[in-house]
Amino acid sequence: MSVAPALHHSRQVRRWPEPRAALRLIKPVTWFPPMWAYLCGVVSAGVSPTGQWFYIFLGVILAGPIVCGMSQAANDWCDRHVDAINEPDRPIPSGRIPGRWGLYIALAMTVLSLFVGYQLGPWGFGATLLGVAAAWAYSAEPVRAKRSGWWGPGLCGLAYESLPWITGAAVVSAGAPSVQVIGISLLYGIGAHGIMTLNDFKAIEGDRAMGLKSLPVSLGPDRAARLACWIMAVPQAIVIGLLFYWDHMFHALGVTAMLAVQLGAMRVLLRDPEGKTPWYQGMGILFYISGMMITATAIGG
Repeated sequence: MSVAPALHHSRQVRRWPEPRAALRLIKPVTWFPPMWAYLCGVVSAGVSPTGQWFYIFLGVILAGPIVCGMSQAANDWCDRHVDAINEPDRPIPSGRIPGRWGLYIALAMTVLSLFVGYQLGPWGFGATLLGVAAAWAYSAEPVRAKRSGWWGPGLCGLAYESLPWITGAAVVSAGAPSVQVIGISLLYGIGAHGIMTLNDFKAIEGDRAMGLKSLPVSLGPDRAARLACWIMAVPQAIVIGLLFYWDHMFHALGVTAMLAVQLGAMRVLLRDPEGKTPWYQGMGILFYISGMMITATAIGG
């Protein structure tokens, strides 16, 4: 007589999200760029922060944990089928965020974003509306801008860098930012298109299977990496030229040094785009955002 028990492996279906998975869903590692861009906007406005620290702090929290966190939850919900191929251990495909909880979290954070944005006055609220709209347009049907390797990273770059920069300047100055602030923020937002393109390298297999035309899929990794490097470098070169034109010589030299380090890192990246992209994201981008603050200091005078 067999005494071996029949083994029944059943996976218990969760009713509630796992707290750690919920935190992973909103990806704290992605919050820094828009928070930094908002601070660049504050600095570039050239206005004393005295008496405005609460609004500066609130804007930084809004740009990072709230709006950016919301965008990550929305993206993971809309990408759950792609993630089941690329990264099945993510919170939603792994079942740690069960049912429609991913959608509920994204919607709740959308409402929270609008509530907090309203506290920042007309400019802050208007920017929040744009940021929320961009987040959903990037990920959700029928727009789903991320289907395009051109429109998706472009929208994401402007929303991550240009919009919070302009918002930070507008909130502390209680009015429209200067032409210099708007122009510089747009240049860095355009450059961020290249950063977002590099981010697509980790999802080539799933994007191809689901019909998403990211640049690494449509151009191939080598050409996409070269294009991303050009997109990152050219706007910074224009910024350097503008700083020289505006007589900010030392700041221009500082940004030149930041770009020179990036160019060296790009040479390493281009030898093995798929293998070196994570390294570049951890190293090269640091000098990109350092150049942002140097530039903000220059135009904030």
